[in-house]
Amino acid sequence: MDLPVIGITAYSARASWGAWDTDAVLLPRPYVDAVARAGAAPVVLPPLAQVVVAALPRLDALILSGGPDVEPVRYGETPGEHTQPPNQDRDESEFRLLTQAVTDGLPVLGICRGMQLLNVLRGGTLHQHLPDVVGSSVHAPEVGVYARHPVSVRSGTRLADVLGRTEVPEVPTYHPQGIDRIGSGLVPVAWAPDGTVEALEDPDLPFCLAVQWHPEVGDDPALFRALATAARTSAAVAGA
Repeated sequence: MDLPVIGITAYSARASWGAWDTDAVLLPRPYVDAVARAGAAPVVLPPLAQVVVAALPRLDALILSGGPDVEPVRYGETPGEHTQPPNQDRDESEFRLLTQAVTDGLPVLGICRGMQLLNVLRGGTLHQHLPDVVGSSVHAPEVGVYARHPVSVRSGTRLADVLGRTEVPEVPTYHPQGIDRIGSGLVPVAWAPDGTVEALEDPDLPFCLAVQWHPEVGDDPALFRALATAARTSAAVAGA
């Protein structure tokens, strides 16, 4: 059986395994498991800006995974005291991937950092330290531990259709940054109780959806199933 191929952007980080402690390209396993369970073949994309776009013609959909903060210079700001050091290789490779994927009409799902990157690409901005805005650390209260909170989804949107509901009792979340000014062509479609934007979509594209939470570690596979369905359609059109 031919499976649609979904690329997932990856980290470049120091890692340890067995006898080794060295630089590695890596991705948390829940991403690839979620894609495989949805009936697609996951492909991990390294942050190599000069060559990674060459993979796009071989992909049927793209996931922009979570990860470190987008460099603030990309949205016209200087780094705040809480902002992580830049990962310029990943920023550059993902901006190139996303730009071309959108141009090609490839189905796109952004997750956490992926949503923020989509917003910045479209000219939007980010809150560099969300607790200063909402008055609490509810979205990332403990280092390395996912928080959970409810999300309200606007009815009549693609996200509401994908999830099959407009009220989600809880989502797994870990993001000390958040959306400030919304980028061009993007529509906010979900919010946390404190007003934080939790999802964006571009209604003019076949499938361009991004969420601030981490569905790969949750118990609802709907987003990955919807992306896999869109990927099959993309593959069928490309092969026609």
